[in-house]
Amino acid sequence: MEKEETKRKGKLSIGKKILIALWVLFFVGIFTVYKIFDMIADGKIGYLPPVEELLNPKSKFATEIYSCDMKVLGRYFQSGENRLNTQYSELPTYLVDALTSTEDVRYLEHSGVDGQALFRVAIKTLVMHKGSGGGSTISQQLAKLLFTKKPETGFERAKQKLTEWVVAAKLEKYYTKEEIITMYLNKFDFLNNAVGVKSASQIYFSKQPADLKIEEAALFVGMLQNPSLYNPAREKRRERCKNRRNVVLSQMVKYGKLAPEAYDSLSKLDIQLKFQKVDHKLGPAPYFREYLRAIMTAPRPDYSKYPKWMHQKYYEDSLAWETNPLYGWCNKNSKPDGTPYDLYTDGLRIYTTIDSRMQQYAEEAIKEYVGGYLQPIFHKEKFNQKHKKAPFSNKSTQAQVDSILVKSMRMSERYRVMKYDEKMKDADIKAFFDTAKIAMRVFDWAQGSKDTVLTPMDSIRYAKSFLRSALMSIDPFNGHVKAYVGGIDYNYFQYDMVCGGRRQVGSTIKPFLYSLAMEEGHSPCDSVPNVQPQVLLPSGEIWEPRNVPYGEEGKKEIGKMITIRRGLQTSNNWTSAYLIKQLGPESFVKLLHSFGLKNQIDPVPSLCLGIADVSVCEMTSAYTAFANKGIRTEPLFVTRIEDNQGNVISTFMPRMNEVFSEQTAYKMISMLQGVMNGGTGLRLRTRRYDYCIGWETPVAGKTGTTQNNSDGWFMGFVPNLITGVWVGGEDRDIHFDNIKNGQGSATALPVWGTYMNKVYKDESLGYSRTEQFIVTDKYTCSKAEESHKAEAEEIPEMILFE
Repeated sequence: MEKEETKRKGKLSIGKKILIALWVLFFVGIFTVYKIFDMIADGKIGYLPPVEELLNPKSKFATEIYSCDMKVLGRYFQSGENRLNTQYSELPTYLVDALTSTEDVRYLEHSGVDGQALFRVAIKTLVMHKGSGGGSTISQQLAKLLFTKKPETGFERAKQKLTEWVVAAKLEKYYTKEEIITMYLNKFDFLNNAVGVKSASQIYFSKQPADLKIEEAALFVGMLQNPSLYNPAREKRRERCKNRRNVVLSQMVKYGKLAPEAYDSLSKLDIQLKFQKVDHKLGPAPYFREYLRAIMTAPRPDYSKYPKWMHQKYYEDSLAWETNPLYGWCNKNSKPDGTPYDLYTDGLRIYTTIDSRMQQYAEEAIKEYVGGYLQPIFHKEKFNQKHKKAPFSNKSTQAQVDSILVKSMRMSERYRVMKYDEKMKDADIKAFFDTAKIAMRVFDWAQGSKDTVLTPMDSIRYAKSFLRSALMSIDPFNGHVKAYVGGIDYNYFQYDMVCGGRRQVGSTIKPFLYSLAMEEGHSPCDSVPNVQPQVLLPSGEIWEPRNVPYGEEGKKEIGKMITIRRGLQTSNNWTSAYLIKQLGPESFVKLLHSFGLKNQIDPVPSLCLGIADVSVCEMTSAYTAFANKGIRTEPLFVTRIEDNQGNVISTFMPRMNEVFSEQTAYKMISMLQGVMNGGTGLRLRTRRYDYCIGWETPVAGKTGTTQNNSDGWFMGFVPNLITGVWVGGEDRDIHFDNIKNGQGSATALPVWGTYMNKVYKDESLGYSRTEQFIVTDKYTCSKAEESHKAEAEEIPEMILFE
């Protein structure tokens, strides 16, 4: 009996020891877990973000560019970071309900870690070997997005998971539940350059988050599980996305956030996207957006970094740095922490002067006239059996053509790679460019682009065969730039001809000379001899400008006295040469700089015929002086800039300078109206043309054509809008060989008319066809300058020279 009792006591003792050992292990485990979390919290295990970073998590937000009518023109962002800041108030209730119902049903109850969900995962996954879904809360998922650099496996992943728990608890301590949801939806990458729910709403559905429908919100929540697997932009995955969306909707029903009958109807709906790809080359005003990006991020000019041939550019950039608040804005302004603003990550909101409607009309006008009418005529002239140098002029020598093509070859990226990366010889590269057949995608007016097979050299010729065009519209009173088209297609032709390029301006420079004459006491009705003047040059040579009479009436005026007004009306070269001989080239150059022409300009007599290289931007700004009582207005591109919280951090005001007197402005308006009513701009009044503006609309302007028709210009304005248009080839040797099709009145003027008719048709813009210029006297000096309505109908048979 005693032995059995002892044996029983021994067994009890062993049982008690086991029990004690289990309790010890339990408490050791608890202590170990506590110690691990304590060490994680102290940063001794893994990486724990400092409190400052938890309080101010770094999120990179894209900068948005807005038009004056509050349309988004585009964004600046780092690759893969097209994220827009969204406030909780912008999120629809059903989006939040869908999120919590699917990802974290006890979101409002826990403090970062859901113990019940973790226990469920442990039992079903580890014990029962059944899938049970993840146990991560929204706070944990946010912690992972914010502070997990790259996902690990095995032990490292376990350590990351524990760290995320600690970070989630701290996030719950520092932020409200609403703030955590907002940060999470702002941070998540929905693919296709859609980072954050605001960006995703715009890219997938072309709307703001607040405007999302219930099924659209459910689709986004469904993507949170695996955005690649449930990517609705991929047609083949639409059904899978629909099923996942319906799972989200069913979760909303399960937790009382959606009525069962609503689920029945919503679950049957197909996914209807309004997908718009995000790319800096796409969307409205790409040339403007690129120009804005370049000037806002410009560094302080450093003379040593400008080659000798760019010293003029250094002068212009230095002047802009000192006088233009927008130039180098990011480097001249600092955030509260003292660091400069970053255009790509600070989520700025830039409010521009561009009107999205007028921008659209400008782009359409160039496509319709240059692409739809002018380009086919140009192609027919150049690409025929007799023309072997297409698209270059027949007047160009073969040596000139070859030189241009080789220069273009050497400027290409393909040449750079072959020359410097592959170390090929020039002869071999040239042979490759001439013979290799390569599949490529090229520009096409009808389709936008097309696939073809060409040699690299033929692709250069092909690209050069397209006429280029640029347009800029500006309000003369406040400088607001309403439309900015730097070229025909930014995807293929990225050189900006509004602010980037300069070309000879031809006769559009003549109004500047005439305004100088008015300032010197002349009147539009003063008479000048209509004979070929002789101007003595400093070299001792005599300059005798050529002039072609304006129509039959112009032939009768040769050798007689004509008024200054008539000289401008018919773009008479002899009148311009007479005036510059009287006024002096030096005085003219000084005035041109007052008009805002920044380029180096030589004071030579032939300057009166437009040999100076000027940009569309400079010319359009210069013409504001005529409509604004002699005061030139600098182009204003941006009105204000806000930070990502909506605080205004910069505002911009018009900059102006007086060029000539108010009385001279009235005289010039009257004379420039004469150009449109009986001179080189007369075809704008001709009813047979689609771009006819009509006789009831007051218009002032000047056409311009440079030597060999290399450049066609039209500077036209109505009382409250100045618009400049240029049309030409990429190179000066690419042009029409006949004056009828190549002059500015046939190339640029119709673009202006097409654009303005669209502007007038849109009554919401507020421009009226009957609004009048304010002038003190119309300065009608003779019967020959009266309205030419009858003559206007004969324009197709006339050749109008400038």
